[in-house]
Amino acid sequence: MSSIRTRVPFQVGRRSDIPAEMISFTDLNSDKEHVALVFKNADSQQTTPLVRIHSECLTGDVFGSSRCDCGEQLNEAIEKMAEQGGIILYMRQEGRGIGLYNKLDAYQLQIQGVDTYSANNQLGFDDDLRDFSEAAQMLTAMGVSELKLLSNNPRKQAALEQSGIKVTELQSTGVYRKVDNHYYLETKASRGKHRLKLTKDMQPS
Repeated sequence: MSSIRTRVPFQVGRRSDIPAEMISFTDLNSDKEHVALVFKNADSQQTTPLVRIHSECLTGDVFGSSRCDCGEQLNEAIEKMAEQGGIILYMRQEGRGIGLYNKLDAYQLQIQGVDTYSANNQLGFDDDLRDFSEAAQMLTAMGVSELKLLSNNPRKQAALEQSGIKVTELQSTGVYRKVDNHYYLETKASRGKHRLKLTKDMQPS
């Protein structure tokens, strides 16, 4: 597997010109255009870098949708890694793998009261179609064999370990509860088994 590396500075919140490098990959199993964002040369300078596997979410990452917590989690990872270094694997797996247009169809069902997983099921899809083994392929190509994982999703840790990547530590992301995503978060915790500490008195912001 070959890759191309180029400098791409970022701006998050009040922070501007956060130095980072973006890596593209060839010969991934799916031929999807996944990329790695590397901060402080963490892949070569750190023995166990902090890694986040982040699935693409156009509505949340770009437009700040209040239906999910994706954009906030991505910004949290960038800010944290700007300080201590790390790697974000940005996976082109919109809508837990069903694609953008299907995700918008699922939103319509959610508006009617269907939870996020059942909405996918009603459209003919499994709960989650994402393939995290490709994240392990990317890490292997970068020479990363062990890491600290920034995630609330146990499937990501399991996929990495099944592919021979050692996870030495789990770090949870923050809980970003908003007026339109509290049911979404509760469903991720109850049905998806995400490690989210939700309390009954937690008020949407």
